Amino acid sequence: MPKGYIIGHIVVNDPEGYKAYVTGDTPILKAHGARFLVRGGKSEAPEGDVPEGQRHVVFEFDSFEAAKAAYEDPAYQEISLIRKATAESTIILVEGHTDV
Repeated sequence: MPKGYIIGHIVVNDPEGYKAYVTGDTPILKAHGARFLVRGGKSEAPEGDVPEGQRHVVFEFDSFEAAKAAYEDPAYQEISLIRKATAESTIILVEGHTDV
């Protein structure tokens, strides 16, 4: 079964306020089996345009369904209001590739 991923591209406008989101979302996502592959850190775009200060996150789950369930969890949706108030973000749910 292919893995599932939540991929986020985030520009934080209020770093202090955003910390509450990171603290709050971590236990919720981990309860759904998330593995944090990328969470901020250094990045560069050798091709294309990326807004200055944009963070990138990649969370891996056992399946696309598990990633979707984590995103749709009412507790996550509640804590995501902090992210929406403190940052501009694009969140993408993606199914991984399986070699045949």
